[in-house]
Amino acid sequence: MILHSEVLEPTDKDRTVLLIHGMGSASSAWIPIQSQLTERFNVIKIDLPGHGKTPLDSTQAMDPVALAKSVFETMNNLGIDTFHVVGNSLGGWIGLEMAVLNPDAIESVTALAPAGLWLEPFTTRYSGTAIARMLANSLRVISPLLLHSEWARKIGFENVSPRWREFSYELCLDASNAMATAIGYYPAWDALLKKRFDKEISSKVKITVIFGDTVRTLPAPSCQERSLAPTHAKWVNFTECGHAPMWDHPNEVLQEIYRITGVI
Repeated sequence: MILHSEVLEPTDKDRTVLLIHGMGSASSAWIPIQSQLTERFNVIKIDLPGHGKTPLDSTQAMDPVALAKSVFETMNNLGIDTFHVVGNSLGGWIGLEMAVLNPDAIESVTALAPAGLWLEPFTTRYSGTAIARMLANSLRVISPLLLHSEWARKIGFENVSPRWREFSYELCLDASNAMATAIGYYPAWDALLKKRFDKEISSKVKITVIFGDTVRTLPAPSCQERSLAPTHAKWVNFTECGHAPMWDHPNEVLQEIYRITGVI
């Protein structure tokens, strides 16, 4: 399946970075860091099936390996053979699977709070996911008004980040709309059940795994198992950081991307 993609300010720079969002999100999640990335890279954003501008195809499998193959198909369609991957949550897991499938194509993976590194695979959806989706969907019409209020932003984003008070109205509205329209959210969740990432990746693919110290969605005791990450992966922890490090610490995330890609 060819996914909707956006090439940001295409240039002839030597390096290409692919941005993969998480479940219930969209490619617009990268706005806090995308303009800085375009100064040094060719940058491509995609929308996963049933998210953003990519429709949900009933024939498309939604597990991370199948999604990784669809991402490769999309990049091949764009004529891009080698690139760096930056992924958040499900997007981070997809990036790791891409490095397993074709290590010659993936130069590095920066996985921001990646899913899949859990001690035991989930057998059912946990309740918080259903609540987040239900709220976003039911309040979509009035969310442009509600999100001007701090209490509404707290309800929507307190579980995402300890720094939710610093989020702009535009970021909150965009994220709420992305969740509300993500019809691929539950299919993606169901495709994760009884699975986890536990594969080795060639050491020629550089890997950085970044987690915040306040990730309620993927708590450290059960969902941040270092032994499941590739043995050569660099593991980084950010303080005062939740499930979307590119929102909480955009500059620090940029520095990690610059380091792993070799631009600094």
